[in-house]
Amino acid sequence: MRVPRTFAALLVLMAAVSCTAAHGDDGKPGATAPALPAFQRLLPAPAQARATAPGTGYVLGPGTVIRADPSSPDTRESADRLAEQLRATSGLSLMVVDGDQRDGILLRIDEQATALGAEGYELTSDANAVTLTAHTPAGLFYAVQTLRQLVPAAGGGLVQGGTITDRPRFAYRGAMLDVARHFFPVGQAKRYVDQLAQYKVNTLHVHLSDDQGWRLAIDSWPRLAEYGGGTEVGTGPGGSWSKEEYRSLVEFAKERHVEVVPEIDMPGHTNAALASYAELNCDGKAPARYRGIKVGFSSLCVRKEVTYTFIDEVLGELAELTPGRYLHIGGDEAHSTSAEDYAAFMDRAQEAVARHGKTAVAWHQLAGARPADGTVLQYWGTATTAPGEKGKVADAAAHGHPLILSPADRLYLDMKYDLTTKPGLTWAGFVPVKQAYDWDPGTYLSGSGVPESAVLGVEAPLWTETIATRADLEFMAFPRVLGLAELGWAPKTAHNWTAYAKRLAAQGPRLDEQGVTFYRAPDVPWS
Repeated sequence: MRVPRTFAALLVLMAAVSCTAAHGDDGKPGATAPALPAFQRLLPAPAQARATAPGTGYVLGPGTVIRADPSSPDTRESADRLAEQLRATSGLSLMVVDGDQRDGILLRIDEQATALGAEGYELTSDANAVTLTAHTPAGLFYAVQTLRQLVPAAGGGLVQGGTITDRPRFAYRGAMLDVARHFFPVGQAKRYVDQLAQYKVNTLHVHLSDDQGWRLAIDSWPRLAEYGGGTEVGTGPGGSWSKEEYRSLVEFAKERHVEVVPEIDMPGHTNAALASYAELNCDGKAPARYRGIKVGFSSLCVRKEVTYTFIDEVLGELAELTPGRYLHIGGDEAHSTSAEDYAAFMDRAQEAVARHGKTAVAWHQLAGARPADGTVLQYWGTATTAPGEKGKVADAAAHGHPLILSPADRLYLDMKYDLTTKPGLTWAGFVPVKQAYDWDPGTYLSGSGVPESAVLGVEAPLWTETIATRADLEFMAFPRVLGLAELGWAPKTAHNWTAYAKRLAAQGPRLDEQGVTFYRAPDVPWS
């Protein structure tokens, strides 16, 4: 198998320890899992990792302290969070102290370490200390996530000796949660953020509106949440988030270096808004609220000026609530809007985003209209997407529009794993764990003329037409979302299904410990 040169020395350390075959949730047996050296269990794979001899490194024990370098105040927050997380599993006191001595666990931000970039870090472990160094607080946060994986499951013992120098392949590593088709409370979104951040995912895209429900309170248009939020797919009561709840999610995510990207889909997927306000309809009549799963039947009235007052005020309030760079304006499956009206509407929607100081993100259908300067396009096509549609995306990329790749037959987490999967859909086909991982974002659209330099990153959407519970959400997301994390962070040279499957298997006990309901894919050697 092909592996990066930096991992070659580690491969000779692999111990083929036979374990009992695991059984998936579908009753199928998994393969046998070998025990891997610590550095080879890391997910996502680091850019460079050099281990010292087996049995060497730092012993985490009763005397261990966590040191926050006083010359970099931002280290204290990371040190406190690391101590809290390790105390929970180890029972050790792990006092946090100021100081830059090389004993215990030292966290430091080095303004001179520009080579590590905005999110990179270096981790060294020897008999005296584990030292985490980064150029930024985000990089230090990711160093901490790596250390958490290196600490033995019991929370104490040997942290493998060696050096890891790491930085991501792509800047944008995202997951999308649809709270419009089925409503989920803010607490569930926070839980998902926590789960994602530990694997270096840095973006949560939240789909806040659709035909089935409107999920965020808007002061200037209060019936959107009060009335439009009162339905969801099926017979459930729906629900909505207050502005305070949304702010709490944004702050929670920020503490974990996750940027929230809110989406208000338009001009289609808007029945919840149309039902809430009659004036948004061309005939002035509000339709009934909707609980089904069909798409493409709704549209804001493109030729009424009140429509643009509506989107300007909604996007303005959303921009005020969202410190991040992006507002997502949808733009997909607008089948009830003519091409001319669609282009005119999206022109004004993009203008509204810019007026409120944000960058627009839209689904890739905007490439067939007039994407404004700087607008980011999110591609969700499949292997069967027409060449002409891909060509429009390539043309947009050639004109400087960054692309987020979310191919539905690879990264749509709502697609069934196989015939036995109870929740999920199949319109993009089955998406088993291997298929979700085994592709290269850098070359995915190269046949259409899109170079890797045009790819901002990757995102795994989780649509919720058939997903109404936390258990189903986690079952469909995990472990496929870990493949997303790997594709977004790990170097291209680390891409190898056989090696990845072993590292994925090594995450099983960790997911179990965290109470994550995940699918035990039969082709992964779970231990």
